Amino acid sequence: MGVARVREAVEDHHHVDPDAKPGVGVAMRRREDARILRGQGRYVDDIERPGQLHAAFVRSSYARARIVSIAAPEEADGVVAILTAEDLGARVRPSNVGRAPGVTIPDGVGHPVLAPGEVRYVGQPLALVVAATRALAEDAAERVAVEYEPLDPVVDARTAPEMLLRISKSGGDVDGVFAAAEHVVEGSYKLPRTIAAPMETRGGIAEYDAGDDQLTVWVSAQDPHRPRGQLSHILGRPDDTIRVIVPDVGGAFGSKGAVPAEVAAICVAAMQLGRPVKWVEDRLENFQAAYQGRGMEADVALAFDADARLLAIRTSIFADVGAYLYTNSPTPGQTAALLMCGVYDVSTASVELYGARTDKTPTGPLRGAGRPEAAYFLEAAMDAAALRLGIDRVELRRRNLVSSFPHKTPLGFTYDSGDYDRLLDVALDLLDDAPAGDDRYVVGQAVAMYVERAGGQWESADVSVEPSGRVVVRSGSSPHGQGHETTFAQIVAERLGIAMDDVVLRFGDSAVVPRGVGTFASRSAAMGGSAIVKALERIVAQARPLAALLSDADLDDVVWETGRFVVGDRTVTLREVARLAYTPTRLPPGTDVGLHASARFHSPQVFGSGAYGATVRIDRETGILEIVQLVGVDDGGVVINPLLAHGQVIGGIAHAIGGLLVEEAVHDEAGQLRTASFADYSLPTAAEMPRVSIGVVETPSPHNPLGAKGLGEGGTIGTLPAVANAVADALGGRHVDPPYTADKLWLALQEMAQR
Repeated sequence: MGVARVREAVEDHHHVDPDAKPGVGVAMRRREDARILRGQGRYVDDIERPGQLHAAFVRSSYARARIVSIAAPEEADGVVAILTAEDLGARVRPSNVGRAPGVTIPDGVGHPVLAPGEVRYVGQPLALVVAATRALAEDAAERVAVEYEPLDPVVDARTAPEMLLRISKSGGDVDGVFAAAEHVVEGSYKLPRTIAAPMETRGGIAEYDAGDDQLTVWVSAQDPHRPRGQLSHILGRPDDTIRVIVPDVGGAFGSKGAVPAEVAAICVAAMQLGRPVKWVEDRLENFQAAYQGRGMEADVALAFDADARLLAIRTSIFADVGAYLYTNSPTPGQTAALLMCGVYDVSTASVELYGARTDKTPTGPLRGAGRPEAAYFLEAAMDAAALRLGIDRVELRRRNLVSSFPHKTPLGFTYDSGDYDRLLDVALDLLDDAPAGDDRYVVGQAVAMYVERAGGQWESADVSVEPSGRVVVRSGSSPHGQGHETTFAQIVAERLGIAMDDVVLRFGDSAVVPRGVGTFASRSAAMGGSAIVKALERIVAQARPLAALLSDADLDDVVWETGRFVVGDRTVTLREVARLAYTPTRLPPGTDVGLHASARFHSPQVFGSGAYGATVRIDRETGILEIVQLVGVDDGGVVINPLLAHGQVIGGIAHAIGGLLVEEAVHDEAGQLRTASFADYSLPTAAEMPRVSIGVVETPSPHNPLGAKGLGEGGTIGTLPAVANAVADALGGRHVDPPYTADKLWLALQEMAQR
């Protein structure tokens, strides 16, 4: 199978042995938690700069309209400046949009900093007010008079006349295979838009030093280097004149991967006014203006032979991408489209994705970023096919699983490793038998599988061993809740044979950490962790000649054993070598002072996978859905910290349950967001969490030294189709799209009773 080893670890990932030696595979509590729980975190809104001003934005109240005029209030206490798109002029450009092979994107669709003559969604910023305090800025913004000429908004992705994104990919003779197939099963599936709703909303501070021509930006983001590159494009400045600092981040879930237009606007204001400018959005702004997720629907057709072998998949996806594209807006659609082969060994497939321009908030990555959508569309279609073909749903999957690796799909991805049969076995072992339905409840049970892409591109690390022997690691991967400070320290401690307390991690400052790609798409362990491993190997190589010098031995006689160099019966510790490295008078001529190494790690994409199971029951009288049990078995390659991996899976499951039960961003026919606060947009609570059983199957990736793939999004990806299929099972095979509100399910039960 092309897999180095397979290991299962089921259920008991939460156990922590306080005496365990730190290293890969050891459950350890997060080091960063103590500081955060004591209130010692430092977020954007905790930062105050000398002479700081505050910003507020005038936002569109229409989904689509021409701007006739913008008039400042006659009196505005404390107001320093009011800027519009006309004032910004040629000093800014719209967001740059990421482009990839096979993705068609027209020119001129990037998000503007401020609306240039026309607004395209409710909440779009069209003017910036800068004042002495936040209250004064907000008060003045409310009194800016805007005259609009309303236009008819576009709100339906299927009938939208303009496309901002188009993807077309195929492999094999799709039409010929479908024409000759014994069975063709077709279905349509839809996922609504949802909102990331991080605990900390978006925000930033911009400060400009005219003497050095240096712009410093503190921003709540997922890493420092992507915002710096995006600001470089928008502001037309070389990126070395921009410093981005990412302090502690109170959640992102994908929603802080593109620099907000508002942050670019305060950068211009700071440069123009010569004073720092701060903006932190309120919750209403976050609901209306931060990019949203999901918002896709698909028509899926599956072709089978007489033995229920899957021959071909044909998919049309309609994505509601909103009014403009941010840099990362194409990512969810591209990912969903290219993952439409799932875990199945199918030789022929085609996908068309239409990214429609609607007059709504733009969309972008949300936990899973296309992976949950693909899994939902395909796995719902597989259950429908099993029902139509009269075959057991598990058996249909087993008959069609990929069984050898590497495996290239007809849509172009090459899966590096996996054991999909074993995933299914472990999930079924953990899933209890479904209880029988009764007069009060209908009961359903189902499974679903997924494959996800992770990693790829490159990542960086910089490692220094100080004279004290402490190891300082600077990483291009930046944490916002994932636990990098712990997992990366475990890698260093194991590789160098030192204590965790002797490992120091540095993140989030573009002037301090090396250039990197960042933290998103379950890539940090595989890419960031492997870059650290590569840098550590170089550290050991640098230290070895110094160990020979200390031992008065030939280099060939010096052997590295984790934590020390061995020369015959003598040992030299890394700490001893470090002290020598910082003593120039003792070093041979031409030897660099210190122990320092940088590394970039490059890798193809890696592919995690999973099998999930769910048991649900629906109250016949009320339509209320209860998820009785949820089973999740993931293969994220080698797991660095089982405790943290367990937490990531549980968090992903909770996120998915929100989208299944209550979360939906609802826009009316005028393009107004009807769920613009937590009074109308609900999140799941502990009361909605089911009994969860977690399993892990490890098939190491051959593409990196850790064997890691990705795990952070698996809970979201697998839970969504598993529960959806269980609901369909409870409804006698009738598919209903989430969220599963009581009224929606009650109506479905009534229709089922009338059949």
